[in-house]
Amino acid sequence: MQHSEIRQSQLSALAERVRRSNYSRYLRTVRLIRVRGFSGAQVSFDFPVTALVGPNGGGKSTVLGAAACAYKAIKPGLFFPKSSIGDSSMSEWSIEYDLIDKSQNTNSTIRRSSVFRQLKWVRGDVATRSVSYFGIRRTVPAGERSEFKKLMRPSYSHTSPLQPIPIEAARQIEHILGRPVGDFLRTFVGSNDSFHVGKNRGSEYSEFHFGAGESSIIRIVTDIELLPESSLILIEEIENGLHPVATRRLVEYLVSAAERRRIQAIFTTHSDEALDVLPNEAVWSCLDGATQQGKLSIKALRAISGKIDTAVAIFTEDNFGRFIVEAIVREYLGDRYDQIEVHAVSGDGNAKRIHQNRLDDPSARHKSLCVIDGDSQQIEDHAGGVFRLPGQQPETQVFNDIYSGLNNNIALLTVSLQLPPTKQDFVREIVEDVCSTNRDAHVIFNQIGIKLGFVPEEIVKGAFVNLWIRERQTDFEALVERIRLEVDMYNGVQSDRGNELA
Repeated sequence: MQHSEIRQSQLSALAERVRRSNYSRYLRTVRLIRVRGFSGAQVSFDFPVTALVGPNGGGKSTVLGAAACAYKAIKPGLFFPKSSIGDSSMSEWSIEYDLIDKSQNTNSTIRRSSVFRQLKWVRGDVATRSVSYFGIRRTVPAGERSEFKKLMRPSYSHTSPLQPIPIEAARQIEHILGRPVGDFLRTFVGSNDSFHVGKNRGSEYSEFHFGAGESSIIRIVTDIELLPESSLILIEEIENGLHPVATRRLVEYLVSAAERRRIQAIFTTHSDEALDVLPNEAVWSCLDGATQQGKLSIKALRAISGKIDTAVAIFTEDNFGRFIVEAIVREYLGDRYDQIEVHAVSGDGNAKRIHQNRLDDPSARHKSLCVIDGDSQQIEDHAGGVFRLPGQQPETQVFNDIYSGLNNNIALLTVSLQLPPTKQDFVREIVEDVCSTNRDAHVIFNQIGIKLGFVPEEIVKGAFVNLWIRERQTDFEALVERIRLEVDMYNGVQSDRGNELA
């Protein structure tokens, strides 16, 4: 997996800037009092770049549109048009906002609202701010866009000048696309529609021959670099038309722009690559009229929404917890492995909350369990499906347990590391060295792998974890039996249903 170029210190500094309200203009909170499927839901923007995730129809675009309507630059009808047929339910739709606007109040947030009343949207004393919205239309190929059709006519005469892409924009675009665009030009067709001309090895070509993703990135980055500071950027399906690497780099760019230019960006996505860059508080899930803060993989979101065919979904608080649970399932429930999904959802409270939501959902087709770390503050509850890993912090516990029994398990550990048995003394020496120098248990297996001669971290983790779960088999009996029971009950229900249909 490609590592992000954004440092943790940058993320922390940006979150602190929001916490201190160190912005001239910033959208702090959106409350969906009543709009579409939402009633009383809230999203707080605790980080200046926010991702909205969820299944199709889950409400991502509703939250994006609600955020846009906080400002005069966006007309509510762009996101919430009313049809004369079938839209009677729009009556009394209501959205509330908490805003930072230092031109109106230097000390605290101000509250504004948008209400649909008497067949129109009413916004009192609506706030002003530069807002730029990039909808799905941005990825329509230039040759299919009506505003550019006239450029194809031989008789067309273009009068607007061709200008270089701004230097900083060109530099940022190059970093995302991986190739120079300093020679690219832009012009305007009509009043606001920009059209681009590229160059490749001295040959000039128009935007009709660009890739859709290429055009999208050029437009987004150029607009952001030309907007005033503290602007709001809204992007629908940020990954649309982009390679996963470009998606990640575009989100990294938004974070860097938030740092350099104090912009605020909100985007919807179905891409895990778009989420990898962001901290936990920057991700909100929209599902069944509810919002939930915390990072989730798209695969985990499918499990939460019940759109999987497995018997059991297990939620853990981080990737190492997921690694352990998957190893337990492979070791003790191998014949049922393909009927179990394990998802890391960032945080013990998040894992338990998601699990409880699945239990409370009568339409859920699969069972849910939660496995928390040994040092979690959450309460273990076997009857409620919440199980605790033994010991304290999992990485520390796994390493310390194997290290304490190194004399007895060094042979197994060596071959599990895919090294010859003759390397036992070498492995012992490396493990002891790392034990004495490591300061962060989260990287301990990576450090061992490097010192062993660049053995991949996954192999090192697997060697230690597999030995650990075998040595502590009794600690996992309750979890294993519960998973086995849930899978067998699910299969029995499925069989009964099949008999009924027959």
